[in-house]
This record gives sequence, C-alpha cells and structure tokens, in this order.
Amino acid sequence: MSALAAGSRGAVEAVCVVGALRPDAGSVGTTAIDKRPVDGPVAIGELGLYADVQADRAHHGGPDQAVYAIDAAEAEHWSAQLGRPIPAGGLGENLRVGGLAVDDLEIGARVRAGSALLEVTAPRTPCLTFQRWMGTDDFRARYHERGRTGVYFRVLERGEVRAGDELLVESVPGHGATVAAVYAGARDRDLTRSLVRWADGAGFALHRELEARAQRHLKDER
Repeated sequence: MSALAAGSRGAVEAVCVVGALRPDAGSVGTTAIDKRPVDGPVAIGELGLYADVQADRAHHGGPDQAVYAIDAAEAEHWSAQLGRPIPAGGLGENLRVGGLAVDDLEIGARVRAGSALLEVTAPRTPCLTFQRWMGTDDFRARYHERGRTGVYFRVLERGEVRAGDELLVESVPGHGATVAAVYAGARDRDLTRSLVRWADGAGFALHRELEARAQRHLKDER
C-alpha cells in the first residue's frame, strides 16, 4: 500500500497501560504485555505513557519505543483469525487507532496524538513473549507473515491523550519507506541504504534495530 500523506487523520479508540505484571516463561520471568484501556487523559512523556511499564527493558521500552500503536483493523483481522475477541490492549498496544492504517506511515512521520507530538521510529518485531501471551504456538510466524505489526513512536512533544482524540499526520519525510515496507524488507539492502541516506541528511536518529540492520548490510558488502 502507498504511504500515508500529511493531513491523514484517524482517531484514538483506546489508550492502554499495563493492567498487571504476568508470569512468563521467558528469561525475565514476568511480562508487562497485559495492557488495558483507561478512562480520561493520560500523560505522555519521553519514556511513554504515565503508569505504563516494561518488564524486559533490554528489548522493550526506551525513548525510541515509548509508544506502541496498533491499527484497529488489524485487531479485527486477528480476532477473526483466532475466533475470539481481542479487546483494546490485547495485542500489547498503548494506542488502538481507528481510521488510520499506521503500518503505512513512513519512518520519521510525525503524528499529533491528543496534545502530544509523536515520531515514527520502527515496526514492532513480534517476540516469543507475545506468542505465549496470544496462546497460539504459531502466532509469531503468522504475525510475521501478515507483516502489519504496528508502529513504535518516540515522543517529540509531551502532552496528553485520551480515547476519542484525533490522530493527525502532521508531516511525512516523503522517502516512501513505510513501517510495513521496512518490516518486510529486512534483507533489502537498497531500502536500507536509502533509509540511511535520508536519516543522515535529515539528522534523524535511526531506531537501534534499523541501525544494526544497516551495519550488517555494510559488513556483508565488504
């Protein structure tokens, strides 16, 4: 699909923070993937939503993964595939978004969510914790194959967001490297090169996974 243009709009259907830490078979032993919707405004700062936490901080959270958003249409897709409802927060998301295909945002696009300004950094990479949470042994492979894994944001301007707020795409870089394309193009050297060139010229700090991908491609070419 084509990249979303500046001026594209959607709505925040739900704002979700951790409901409870859950036991998990992974190395950390607990997970904060159990997100639940909250009423009223929620503050967004550099490290994400107020009262939200991450258990595995080596792989989750931090400024470049401060906010995670999912397209409500994708939640509906997986609900149909799994034959059960997936409530808001059920995919580990902070924001469930309606009317805006967030996977078609370009890396570096800037989005106003309530009064906060967010910047797209990377797609989500589904992990085994996510698969265990969803309760389906092949879920990670299926989610990967679908390729619309949601989007991580960094926070450029602090603010507040609540369910019902507008989501407005304020600006896009225009390079065409959408979240979905970047997720699908892990081995695409040309895509990675073009993204690195744009980031260097724009002074954009690439997400650590995209930076590591670029370094691997550079090493392979030597």
